[in-house]
Amino acid sequence: MTRYTLLVAAALLFPLSAGAQGYISRMLNHPVPGGVAVVPLGDSSQMPRAYHDDNRVMVLRDSDGQWIAVVGIDLKTTAGRQVLKVDGAPGVQQPAFVVGSKSYKEQHIKLKNKSQVNPDPEQTRRYEREYKEQIAAYASFREVIPSNVMLDKPVDGRLSSPFGLRRFFNGEERNAHSGLDFAVGLGTPIKAPADGVVTIVADYFFNGKTVFVDHGQGFITMYCHLSSFQVKAGDTVTRGQSIGKVGATGRATGPHLHWNVSLNNARVDPAIFINAFKP
Repeated sequence: MTRYTLLVAAALLFPLSAGAQGYISRMLNHPVPGGVAVVPLGDSSQMPRAYHDDNRVMVLRDSDGQWIAVVGIDLKTTAGRQVLKVDGAPGVQQPAFVVGSKSYKEQHIKLKNKSQVNPDPEQTRRYEREYKEQIAAYASFREVIPSNVMLDKPVDGRLSSPFGLRRFFNGEERNAHSGLDFAVGLGTPIKAPADGVVTIVADYFFNGKTVFVDHGQGFITMYCHLSSFQVKAGDTVTRGQSIGKVGATGRATGPHLHWNVSLNNARVDPAIFINAFKP
């Protein structure tokens, strides 16, 4: 029995006061840009289907018996009310959530390889092909329920660059940091934080050696800058299984693991899922 299952089972043993939230709601609900909103969907006998911005959303039963939508909020989302489209939730009319505000810091990085700041036309075409592959992987949705949504850290190490940093490479602003970095040594084993299916194993221009794992219900994780792989595309992996080793491939200034988490095709702060989120 997994730790997640044990925690949910334990939560069910205690009486819930009026208005109390289930375990997943309490742990994951951080409705800010780049965060997660947990939206109650009632207690119908059948699992509802939920959509946000035309993307299918993860739906689970929480420890209090209620169905919940676990919604990833894109980093560029503005503060305000957001509405879900839901099928199969009798009595639940236009479930909504309110996105708050959050400011993110800046990071300035010096790169010796100028092409990783301003790629030449051939490198740009390569990046565009690779980007399409990754977007397709992020947009996939398997019906299987994730083995756990509170995740293990993929490596044991210091958290370095946090999610959401506004990044400047050689003085030029680029996309915000869409993951969480761990400062760990070259060759450190990387472990799958939940069961899943490997969808990408590739060597990319910016990301270096990269692995994608699909955990089900639009819950996708990505691991970048690896030195080597220990899985191939199509493999089924179990929680704790080694999928590769830390490296410094791609656009990296030294060995570290860059870890992305995506929900309903929105990249969100991985710190939320390891109980390390900072408002």
